[in-house]
Amino acid sequence: MKIKYELLKKEKNTKARRGKLHTNYGTYDTPMFMPVGTLANVKTLTPEELKEMNSAVVLSNTYHLWLRPGADIVEKAGGLHQFMHYDGPILTDSGGFQVFSLAKNKEKDIVEEGVHFKSHLDGKKLFLTPELSIQIQNKLDSDIAMSFDECPPASASYDYLKNSVERTLRWAKRGKEVHNNEKQSLFGIVQGGAYEDLRKYSAIETVKMNFEGYSIGGVANDNESKEDMYKAIDYSIPYLPEDKPRYLMGVGEPIDIIEGVIRGIDMFDCVLPTRIARHGNAFTKYGKINMRNAKYKEDFDPIEKDCDCYACKNYSKAYIRHLIVCNEALGGRLLSIHNIRFLIRLTEELRSAIEQDRLLEYKDQFIRDYMQKEK
Repeated sequence: MKIKYELLKKEKNTKARRGKLHTNYGTYDTPMFMPVGTLANVKTLTPEELKEMNSAVVLSNTYHLWLRPGADIVEKAGGLHQFMHYDGPILTDSGGFQVFSLAKNKEKDIVEEGVHFKSHLDGKKLFLTPELSIQIQNKLDSDIAMSFDECPPASASYDYLKNSVERTLRWAKRGKEVHNNEKQSLFGIVQGGAYEDLRKYSAIETVKMNFEGYSIGGVANDNESKEDMYKAIDYSIPYLPEDKPRYLMGVGEPIDIIEGVIRGIDMFDCVLPTRIARHGNAFTKYGKINMRNAKYKEDFDPIEKDCDCYACKNYSKAYIRHLIVCNEALGGRLLSIHNIRFLIRLTEELRSAIEQDRLLEYKDQFIRDYMQKEK
């Protein structure tokens, strides 16, 4: 079946929504955070561990799986669910973000047909089109496929963004025309930078194509300000249907998740929790902490006393610090478990705050704690 979104409640003080996402692999609550498993694996973690964290949708990457092991191999394995042994819903992104970062000469490499770029593995020349991106995702057999869109930098001019929005709309139409996996939902992507008229136009025209869900793209660029991110959401949300899920791509900072939920977003994803874990960092209610810090050498408390994750229930900061300092892989694994569970737990708390119409109060308290840093 296709993805179905059920709206349960609107928070009375904000645009936040409480809902359920009905999938082929069960029904899950929104708002939700989705861990990223770029190469059909959330780094160092097993599917069973993800399930223990109450993970729902996980992500994989079309570009990377196209190169290794190849879409045909995954298809022969029975699709991504069988290949990676995950019995929950899977979303595949289109590969667009990676491809555009690899396209060096934007004016020559980005053409109407698609994008020319070189493989990050061996420098081989490649060409990805909207049709090919969808065909790869059809073979991967994810539950949610993403349209192939242009991902312009936040610094792009208004004229460039205007042309980019038009091209993304043409590519969305082309991708939808070749999409032929009846079990797989296809999401459209709204672009337009921080320009209100472009976001409105992109949203209205994308919705006309009647996708199963809608994503707000172009907000996870490294040089984009928080203000521009929030503008992009505010300018897009009013034109997206209430009976379809809304997905903010590539956003995983806790405060940004809260701000996105307040503005009406249902789904978030980011590599951040596992990336910072590999560098010895952990999310806490009092901000991020660096476990390499000498003050944790004799700290035998868990990362967070009120956290229910496997790492916090079984290990101390002193032990995890020891692992990190000694470059033991288990250290990064334990921090990844904690960080992902932290963001999933955050969305659980946000759902509760929506149900109680106290989301703004929750936000204020969270920011007060998060910004004061651990004592």
